[in-house]
Amino acid sequence: MSITDPIADMLTVIRNAQRANKEKVDVPSSKIKESIVKIIKDSGYIVNYRRIEDGKQGVLRVYLRYSRSKDPMISGLKRVSTPGRRVYVDKEKIPYVYGGTGMAVLSTSKGILCDKDARLQKLGGEVLCYIW
Repeated sequence: MSITDPIADMLTVIRNAQRANKEKVDVPSSKIKESIVKIIKDSGYIVNYRRIEDGKQGVLRVYLRYSRSKDPMISGLKRVSTPGRRVYVDKEKIPYVYGGTGMAVLSTSKGILCDKDARLQKLGGEVLCYIW
């Protein structure tokens, strides 16, 4: 089975694991997925992640975070730019997700950045996903 959008697949696996109250989830690894997961970790939405070598492309093990009342920290993940419809924004039009309580992940000329870092560096780019 070929996957046409591996980023959307990763977001769906994380979303489904959170709904099932899983402690961790494994997704196939790539540099862009690892960058996105690093941003999610730095923003406090997940506990940690780890790259596991398996002799092929590797696996990202993502440890999910829950509140004290066992509610998931990630209430929503949305893929914005898809292989069939790329969404680009200028530095002045970087979206605020849920009034700034969520975040957008962008692919810029300086790498994968969250919306706050892209605004500070005055960079626009492709909007990969929203997290809230």
